[in-house]
Amino acid sequence: MRVAIVGATGAVGQEFLALLAERSFPLATLRLFASPRSAGQTRTFAGEAITLEVLPDDGDLGADVVFSSAGGSVSKAHAWRWAEHGAVVIDNTSAWRLDERVPLVVPEINPEALHDHTGVIANPNCSTIIALMALAPLHRAFGLVRATLATYQAVSGAGQAGIDELDRQSRAVLAGGRAVPQTFEHPIAFNLFSHDSEIGDDGYNLEERKMLLESRKILTLPGLRLSATCIRVPVFRAHGVAVHAEFERSVDEDEAGAVLAAAEGVRLVDSRASNTFPMPIEASGRDEVLVGRIRRDASLDGGLALFVVGDQIRKGAALNAVQIGEALGAPRPAAVRATPTAA
Repeated sequence: MRVAIVGATGAVGQEFLALLAERSFPLATLRLFASPRSAGQTRTFAGEAITLEVLPDDGDLGADVVFSSAGGSVSKAHAWRWAEHGAVVIDNTSAWRLDERVPLVVPEINPEALHDHTGVIANPNCSTIIALMALAPLHRAFGLVRATLATYQAVSGAGQAGIDELDRQSRAVLAGGRAVPQTFEHPIAFNLFSHDSEIGDDGYNLEERKMLLESRKILTLPGLRLSATCIRVPVFRAHGVAVHAEFERSVDEDEAGAVLAAAEGVRLVDSRASNTFPMPIEASGRDEVLVGRIRRDASLDGGLALFVVGDQIRKGAALNAVQIGEALGAPRPAAVRATPTAA
């Protein structure tokens, strides 16, 4: 397939390049697009230097598959135009996730949704993906009714700028200086704070609303009761999610452990004897989502508590998108893909 990456210089864009090589993605050609200030620079892929380009005005990227991770405003302006020129756009922004025309897909959970795409496919929010990698197989087995989530989100969620900020602030504080915020509103070194996204009238921030609405769409559970509290923590890479879940029937920890041990893309890390459970340092760089701390919820008869950790840049972003591209197999005819731009 002819492949294009939009946003090739960002943290997720760089991960796309690594994954396409690692997984021997079936490439005919590869084009890399970035902002005008990066145009003319090169990136290396499979031993070859590829020159970064600016997006063409006509919307034709010369691609069958476009991995887009350049921000919501770019996707809103261009995604359907790319599709009209024959590409399947796999979008890693929030621009189209809740659009009724656009499938929101985690390949291990709802691959059947890919059959209905009309040119644009959305990659879910990173925290949603990581949480649902554990909740979806449990839902299939026991029927999910309600979930309360608390996230511990790494700075990689803010891209390379977030990673650089934690590094810079940590060095400054350890040298006796101050942590001066630039990317985040508050100091992140040796601190944590409520997720840095817009807060609505109901008191929930945008990240928390994403987890609710995207989970409902992916699981096809419009009535799912879900409440999230999303927190940014001083971890470079890999998000954690504490989950308390209620199902249609009482679930014990052995049943849940057996389901999760068999789940695709999940690795069980649950040793009470050695007090070893999922940790960001172990999840970083891994494709699998780590699940552990499985126990009965002491506040709810028949409820379940667990802890999930996954690499935000890999499974939470680039890997999920590449898996969607692999699942597509081959692009659909252009006449099927083309769709009008949203009003």
